Amino acid sequence: MNNISFEFFPPNTPEGTVKLRTVTQELGALAPEFFSVTYGAGGSTREKTLSTVLEIIDAGHAAAPHLSCIGATKQSIAETLDLYKAKGITRIVALRGDLPSGMGSIGEFTYATDLVRFIRERHGDDFTIEVAAYPEYHPQCRYAEADLNNFVAKAQAGAHSAITQFFFNADAYFHFVDEVRKRGVTIPIVPGIMPFHNFSKIARFAAKDSIDIPRWIALKMEGFMDDAASIRAFGADVITSLCRRLLDGGAPGIHFYTMNQSALTADIVKRLRS
Repeated sequence: MNNISFEFFPPNTPEGTVKLRTVTQELGALAPEFFSVTYGAGGSTREKTLSTVLEIIDAGHAAAPHLSCIGATKQSIAETLDLYKAKGITRIVALRGDLPSGMGSIGEFTYATDLVRFIRERHGDDFTIEVAAYPEYHPQCRYAEADLNNFVAKAQAGAHSAITQFFFNADAYFHFVDEVRKRGVTIPIVPGIMPFHNFSKIARFAAKDSIDIPRWIALKMEGFMDDAASIRAFGADVITSLCRRLLDGGAPGIHFYTMNQSALTADIVKRLRS
């Protein structure tokens, strides 16, 4: 299982920057296809995202900045794209993103589809474009059919591949892939997987985005109380099993949400390769 990738967020402190260098080195030893780096609402972390991506590239690895368009102008996005191209970046994760708090206008891009189309029109195939997919459907989408149609539109606009929101239900992923394949989408759809770095935090993330954590997993995790070793061991078993089922079912790879940590993700990757 060689087609793996890892996601980071830009560190906010000098200590975080130093730690991320070590994490990059440790995960880089696993030969990922690329690292991705998140992008704050309204471009609030553009410079930090860029500096993190460039540091990863300087360390000898491929890296892709996230780029969100909500609240942005065409000029600001064009400037960012030109900057990325000038720096030798060739892959972008194109997202709609969330409207920053206090910002009244959604800007000149309403959907990620608009951003994908803009990148393609302006830069052709200069960038490999990743987009988001939601196996359990976007939390702001009222109907599953509408969300499926939105994804199809992103693929038709020129996306090269997709990375899913994290999930714990393999059937949801397989169903989503089947549905978009019926609609003519052929691009790779890579499962995004969140190891259980911190169960309570991940449970909050999941609740916020309407992601289902199976009840049996939640009850087991809650039953461990403050037993960090048991939580880690059980969580690693659950995620490894999930990844194996996805790969055995035809998933083209795994994208890991690392939370800027290496040990648990590295352990899972090594198990999958054993």
